[in-house]
Amino acid sequence: MFSREEAKKIRQEFWTSFGREYPRKWLLYNTKMKELQLKFSFERKLALVSLDISDEDEMIRAYYFKKLQSLKTILENEYLPEVVFDQNYLLPEGKEIARIYVKLENVSVYNKKDWPKVKEWLAEKMEALEAFFVEYRDIIEQ
Repeated sequence: MFSREEAKKIRQEFWTSFGREYPRKWLLYNTKMKELQLKFSFERKLALVSLDISDEDEMIRAYYFKKLQSLKTILENEYLPEVVFDQNYLLPEGKEIARIYVKLENVSVYNKKDWPKVKEWLAEKMEALEAFFVEYRDIIEQ
């Protein structure tokens, strides 16, 4: 088990090395839509690439989720076959969001042997999610 400070240092080391190996400008929070963010996550048991709908207003979350759900077949068939849609995703801190994501299980940010595989997976999945988002942004924004 790591101390809080050691765990933080390991996570920072992972993300710094990821940024060096994949030095591109990711969309992430720059979606031009304040309710939607693209996110990377890598924790103790899994890695995630997600499109989060995090508006406080449940009606707004439902509105965007429904629009994205209408594009689900395209997202699955052309970009991310293993995509999961969760309209009521509960974050560890207790906040509820809508999340569309792919996950890689049985990997840990604290196991450096997992890092090469996870870095490649994160980059590949985020590239696909970004491509989908850019292609269908106009439909999502309407």
